[in-house]
Amino acid sequence: MEQKNFKRTTVTAALPYANGGVHIGHLAGVYVPADIYVRYLRLKKQEVMFIGGSDEHGVPITIRARKEGITPQDVVDRYHAMIKKSFEDFGISFDIYSRTTSDVHHKFAADFFRKLFDEGKLVEETTTQLYDEEAHQFLADRYVTGECPHCHNEGAYGDQCEKCGRDLSPTELINPKSTISGSTPVLRETKNWYLPLNDYQEWLKQWILEGHKEWRPNVYGQCKSWLDMDLQPRAMTRDLDWGIPVPVEGAEGKVLYVWFDAPIGYISNTKELCDREPQRWGNWEKWWQDDESRLVHFIGKDNIVFHCIIFPVMMKAHGKYIMPDNVPANEFLNLENDKISTSRNWAVWLHEYLEDMPGKQDVLRYVLTANAPETKDNNFTWKDFQERNNNELVAVYGNFVNRALQLTKKYWGGVVPACGELQDVDRQAFDEFKDVKQKVETLLDQFKFRDAQKEAMNLARIGNRYITECEPWKVWKTDPKRVETILYISLQLVANLAIAFEPFLPFSSKRLREMINVEDFDWNQLGQTDILKPGHQLAEPALLFEKIEDSVIQMQLDKLEATKRANEAAAYKAAPVKDTVTFEDFEKLDIRVGHVKDCVKVKKSKKLLQFTIDDGSGQDRTILSGIAAYYEPEQLIGRDVLFVANFAPRKMMGIESQGMILSAVDSDESLCVTTVLRQVKPGSQVG
Repeated sequence: MEQKNFKRTTVTAALPYANGGVHIGHLAGVYVPADIYVRYLRLKKQEVMFIGGSDEHGVPITIRARKEGITPQDVVDRYHAMIKKSFEDFGISFDIYSRTTSDVHHKFAADFFRKLFDEGKLVEETTTQLYDEEAHQFLADRYVTGECPHCHNEGAYGDQCEKCGRDLSPTELINPKSTISGSTPVLRETKNWYLPLNDYQEWLKQWILEGHKEWRPNVYGQCKSWLDMDLQPRAMTRDLDWGIPVPVEGAEGKVLYVWFDAPIGYISNTKELCDREPQRWGNWEKWWQDDESRLVHFIGKDNIVFHCIIFPVMMKAHGKYIMPDNVPANEFLNLENDKISTSRNWAVWLHEYLEDMPGKQDVLRYVLTANAPETKDNNFTWKDFQERNNNELVAVYGNFVNRALQLTKKYWGGVVPACGELQDVDRQAFDEFKDVKQKVETLLDQFKFRDAQKEAMNLARIGNRYITECEPWKVWKTDPKRVETILYISLQLVANLAIAFEPFLPFSSKRLREMINVEDFDWNQLGQTDILKPGHQLAEPALLFEKIEDSVIQMQLDKLEATKRANEAAAYKAAPVKDTVTFEDFEKLDIRVGHVKDCVKVKKSKKLLQFTIDDGSGQDRTILSGIAAYYEPEQLIGRDVLFVANFAPRKMMGIESQGMILSAVDSDESLCVTTVLRQVKPGSQVG
């Protein structure tokens, strides 16, 4: 599609849900790329507004409030404050970060719905839904659990089975139960208002499938799969008591559907900002209803249908609104080869990262951009985080900057020298980075942030190679004038790095500007070879990045391991108790304490260990046990273990075993030898 020139750009980032913190999956999928793009547009002196805010309505918030014995408002107040501060500390540069419980938003969303209602754009329909007779309320999807009809998981929710991943409706569940009262719900009739998506299907096909073939394949493909099916009307109201009341007579006890309410938050937040600072921003309409304004949504792939189909239909039905020009949705980021899960606490939370890694916002920004899941799911590991910091940020970028600034301080007192006659190596260095602006700009315009960051880092690689080839520390002894040129060129590369990395690494770019004593840069200076003028005084150099030690990474891995073990413990269900036995039957077993004098692997066996046991009889006892996969023999020598002494001898691998070592089966089916809390005499009976 032919690129249109716009006067301004409205950039939105998906509203995070205010029932938990922000994790690295959210950052990689939405907020880091959005912030990179906005900072880039600002550097180009373009008119841009960056809109964010907390999504504070919906069932998960009421569920959390009910569990904690607090109000939904208490929940969203807590998490809105946490999320807002985390974004600020991390450098996500929203022009406004508001919330969907604000008075401005409530009125705006209600008025939006009322206009659609008054103009007959919504369809009223009566359906049957599950109702809790004890709690006296209709049940939203997440308030119903039961057996999944597909995989028979007994803990499936009314909207999705988290075990097999199938989308469900509450009425599909086998033996449904209300999570509020535990009772079995009944079907009752209820009235709601629907957005007739089917009426807009042909328009959507033309607008997206014909008009936006430049969208990312994952976005375009998901839209096409929806549009190849027959779209159905979708309810825009819900039977709940937490949310924006439906502004229609006869709709008491109903609120706006959270996915109707939330995207309108982008517009209401814009209005809030414009009303607060009209001199700077003008009126909100120009950002949402002016054909010379461009709208870009940054979201994760799970929100594509809402931002590309439902929200555009809402705006089309309302009238006047511009449509999104692009929706650069990312795929998902996994953590240590496992899917990020808030319910399992399998995540790296932003507020915890900022506490554990103070001053390292840019390290995480760099790594998440380098691993950005732009076209497919990608993976974050702490080892890769460490390696990218140490081998790229420290050893390449930081190393070049430090070399250039320290050499200038040593030989020229921190003053930019004049550029003398160029040699071939100088011309080659200039030639290598002359196209950097065009390369980085093209990639950013195409939302290819991962590749754009690589081009920025390439400047540092050019600089390191140039200094190494020129060896100014050697040349200084014979030709000081030549060193002037080497340092001049190196410093121009340093200035270019500060510009190129500004959208990606704003904290380190700010520190670098302070070191070269420049308050601000313009994007158009990128690629120039005379940014720092001869005679310009630099400030004191310092390290931009620091090495991250193994102990720091191990602490994060230990934290994840603790989470994994806690999840396994929570998910573990003990095996059913066996049939009842009499005390007399139990007494027939002779369980004793034995001291392990020796333990070796049984030759030609992968499973068996051979124990030599002091059983208190004065003669050693040999027992074989199939635990070789879980212990090295030397780990068991000297231990006191429990064994059954009166089992009939049994030959295995040609060795007679005279009893059985007792082991417990852990939740992961590993075996753990049973022992005693204090030393007792070998042969002591257990009873």
